[in-house]
Amino acid sequence: MKEINVTGQKRTDLGKKASKTLRKEGLIPCNLYGEKRGENGAPEALSFAVPFAELRKIIYTPHVYVINLIIDGESHTAIMKELQFHPVTDALLHIDFLEVNENKPVTIGIPVKLVGLAQGVRDGGRMNLSIRKIDVTAPYTVIPEHLDIDVTALKIGKSIKVGDLHFEGLELATSKDVIVCSVKMTRAAMSAASASATEE
Repeated sequence: MKEINVTGQKRTDLGKKASKTLRKEGLIPCNLYGEKRGENGAPEALSFAVPFAELRKIIYTPHVYVINLIIDGESHTAIMKELQFHPVTDALLHIDFLEVNENKPVTIGIPVKLVGLAQGVRDGGRMNLSIRKIDVTAPYTVIPEHLDIDVTALKIGKSIKVGDLHFEGLELATSKDVIVCSVKMTRAAMSAASASATEE
């Protein structure tokens, strides 16, 4: 995965009012969850804020990044875990990050990339991509930028499910029954099929 730097500052003033003030200043409240645990054993978050301009580059992109978070000069390696948007305005409200290391597996959605021209498309069918990302579990160092799926042999009416796929070093966390892509019949393909049947 690609790496990218994001710089933030710790925040001590927590709560809705403080978060609202931050957003007015162009800052987004964030939490970083890692190995640190509280007295009750629950994960303890490091609260910080990042300028929205810094976050645009990791949110509005199809790429998945390993993020080098620099908070008050301290460096943390993390991935984005959860984003909260305003239900009406769609404005970014909050981000949760998860601290990662080279040994501990993480689960993250990785973009799907279809490779090759499917036989079914050559026969006049239409390729239909059902999911754009597949959840994989592995140490972040072995997770690729995208998952290449060879569709060359895929025929009309056939599909590829998550259970049909295998990527070395990665455990697929998305359900095996989920369809990744399929080739749908089109009118042109139906006409071609009936024409060839008539000729026969």
